[in-house]
Amino acid sequence: MARKAFRPGRTLVVFFLVTVISYGLVALGGTWKPALGLDLKGGTRITMTANGNPEPDQLDEAASIIDQRVNARGVTEAEVTTQGNRYIVVEIPGDTSNSLVDLATRTAQLRFRTVACSSIDPGPCGTTTSPVLPSDSASVVPSDQPSATPSDKATGSPKNRPGVLAKPTATPKPSTSASPTSSGSPTESASGSPTESASDAPAEASGDSAQMALDFMTDPGKAAIEAYNSYSCPAKDPVVDAPDKFLVTCGVEAEGEEAVKFLLSPAAVEGTDLDSAQATLPSDSLQWIVQLQIGGKGKGVFADLSRAMVNTDQQFAVVLDGQVISHPGFTGVIPNGDAQITGNFTKTSAQSLATSLKFGALPISFADDGTSVDQIGASLAGNQLSAGVTAGIVGLLLVMIYCLFYYRGLGVVVIASLLIAGAVTYSMVLLLSKTAGFTLTLPGIAGLIVAVGITADSFIVYFERIRDEMRDGKSMRVAVQAGWKRARNTCLAADTVSLLAAVVLYIFAAGVVKGFAFALGLSTLIDLAVFFWFTHPLVTVLGRYSFFNRGHKLSGLDREALGVDRINTVGGRA
Repeated sequence: MARKAFRPGRTLVVFFLVTVISYGLVALGGTWKPALGLDLKGGTRITMTANGNPEPDQLDEAASIIDQRVNARGVTEAEVTTQGNRYIVVEIPGDTSNSLVDLATRTAQLRFRTVACSSIDPGPCGTTTSPVLPSDSASVVPSDQPSATPSDKATGSPKNRPGVLAKPTATPKPSTSASPTSSGSPTESASGSPTESASDAPAEASGDSAQMALDFMTDPGKAAIEAYNSYSCPAKDPVVDAPDKFLVTCGVEAEGEEAVKFLLSPAAVEGTDLDSAQATLPSDSLQWIVQLQIGGKGKGVFADLSRAMVNTDQQFAVVLDGQVISHPGFTGVIPNGDAQITGNFTKTSAQSLATSLKFGALPISFADDGTSVDQIGASLAGNQLSAGVTAGIVGLLLVMIYCLFYYRGLGVVVIASLLIAGAVTYSMVLLLSKTAGFTLTLPGIAGLIVAVGITADSFIVYFERIRDEMRDGKSMRVAVQAGWKRARNTCLAADTVSLLAAVVLYIFAAGVVKGFAFALGLSTLIDLAVFFWFTHPLVTVLGRYSFFNRGHKLSGLDREALGVDRINTVGGRA
């Protein structure tokens, strides 16, 4: 079967259309300036003071977790360092939202507890003064049963994974609607803070975690009941969420309603048993959810709880930093540990919660009054940015002038290719700034400038292969195709080496070096795209014109430039 003919004109049109589309997406994003890093623009500095005197390895581990949190959503190049033996400093480029500050300081203590009493269902605690709200809680369903919908628990999409369907009764907002501080204790809810139970006595249940949690629901003990009945939401004092003690706390209240209070058992499942957490938008829903995978001992405890509580009015609470974010019941056994937390999540709040849970609880807590948030200026003076940009422009002009002097007419191809590569690079930087949090730092600019040399190398290899083929007696049309077959392999090998170096640097480096690696890798990929889909098709089109294929003196392919007696214009040894 004959090979499909190469159509350089069509390739050029498609390439230009893709470039135009990229700028159309930039226009939709509404910004024409890239996000600058700390060294060029400044940003936010968060200084956190640890409680007590933590060990150096604990401080380093906490800094590592925070670094993963703040850099998990893109190439923001946030810098996390430790100072002394009590301080962690987080520097985030640009204008920082409260959610990102919250993400850096959150302790993310996730626990699952059974509900003994609540202001919705007093249970063994008797009546309370809190309002009784209608129950419309979500449920947990097994893998062979469709997920419950808010309107009908017996229906729903079978595509949903089984798990915690947290459409809360009196807690309609997800956990991220609260604003945890940097302390190890939970923070106030929208109308007040949950408080610790009045008694520090452990629950009076015995046996394994699941049985102890189940026993607590029917017989929480006199001390726990008294603590619950003497408490009202909201409270002034923050809660200390001890896993081996019962907990009296509040849920995140619905707008315009009072917070619901709860008496909860000692922790049945710890957040350390959480293997994964991921924010996702189900295909059949408009509400974001957080998918959880519970493993370890918690997987078995979760299964035992579901077996004992299935098809009853009993509930368990999902407690984050001492606040109840959901309190569903079970409609089936959950043996595999898969679960979902749902609520009125937005994309940002779901991702914030998932990121905090995914990277685990911090090994230390921070003082309430020891966290400061300050705006900082650029670490480099404005003239250094100007000098870097000027150096890049001068280097680019020198390359263009040299190629124009040496290759003459073919030098125009070099200039056009470099300009196109610059335009594509700028659009990609703008798009990544908008979608992936990419920030441009001075090392990043250096990575883009270094790539100019890589791009120029590709052109030189190609043009020299064309010249060699023409010296062997081939016409330009034949030489362009023969030289391409040999030059592309050389350029692919060279760009692959650069790309591998960028990947290795990005994986093993940190901070601004990672930004340099990312910029270098991006520029290398753009070089390949321009070389294959612009430079080669353009040279192929130019080879059809007599100015080049007949060896005009200004084409760069004349006899003197090639060092031959004559130029073959009618064919050649293909």
